[in-house]
Amino acid sequence: MRLGQSGLKVSRISLGTMTYGDPAWRDWVLPEAQSLPFIVRALELGINFFDTADVYSLGRSEEVLGRALTQHARRDQVIIATKVFSRMGPGVNEAGLSRKHIMDAAQASLKRLGTDYIDLYQIHRFDPETPILETMTALHDLVRMGAVRYIGASSMLAYQFAKMQHVADLHGLTRFVSMQNHYNLVYREEEREMLPLCREDGVGVIPWSPLARGFLAGNRQAGEAKTTRARSDKFSESMYRTDDDYAVQQRVAEVAARLEITPAQVATAWLLHQPGVTAPIVGASKMPHLEDAVAALGIKLTPADLQALEEPYRPHPVLGI
Repeated sequence: MRLGQSGLKVSRISLGTMTYGDPAWRDWVLPEAQSLPFIVRALELGINFFDTADVYSLGRSEEVLGRALTQHARRDQVIIATKVFSRMGPGVNEAGLSRKHIMDAAQASLKRLGTDYIDLYQIHRFDPETPILETMTALHDLVRMGAVRYIGASSMLAYQFAKMQHVADLHGLTRFVSMQNHYNLVYREEEREMLPLCREDGVGVIPWSPLARGFLAGNRQAGEAKTTRARSDKFSESMYRTDDDYAVQQRVAEVAARLEITPAQVATAWLLHQPGVTAPIVGASKMPHLEDAVAALGIKLTPADLQALEEPYRPHPVLGI
């Protein structure tokens, strides 16, 4: 499927690799030997789109992904996406979207990934401390150098994204082709402004946390954590915890039971039915997680199914930016 209106074609499921790297960074992260089978299986299932970030395991995730793809895939047959913004060291210029940090971070990511170019280089968040023109010029220069093929953005307010695209247009710079935003059945605030903007602007949407960090798959029920990640992921607990959220979780489970599929398949299939969504970014620490994501491609939800899934939702404050 084309990524927005760009010519880049990606699989409808992207494998997110935050789960692969160094358990010392997060206790739910898998070490390299345990990570490799997931990347290999993703390739076998037809996934060509792999998402990582320099901050995941402080670079280790990029190294694991790079070695796995070097060993098991042709470079021109896979799409590697990584991100820049987060703090990578104690120095004053080791975070953000300044020209210095972008250039330094891109070179470091290329080295860790073991590749000459990054297919999709994404800004991980908006940086209010750096002029937009400086950021967009640095990203454009990476494209002109051949170090990056396309650029994308991640969670921010819609007006900020529109401003960045406008600055690119005004100065003849490379535009963003994708938005990696927080979007799932439990958090749908992006439907107000960001998703209409992306559809109108021809920007591909590649949502992160399609299962709400496992919440929609049932890793936490009635406040009780069921998995290692659910027990230790305080970020997730801070976002998905209201009675309304649990009502959505319950509705997903009910629809899944009626259709005789898993809640994860239902939640992923719902996203795949949303206009403008190119490829949800799916993480997997157990092989059934990956198999469920791919199985969701074959699920057709009826209008009645979609209505049932969406009905319990209630508005949220802005989360994940």
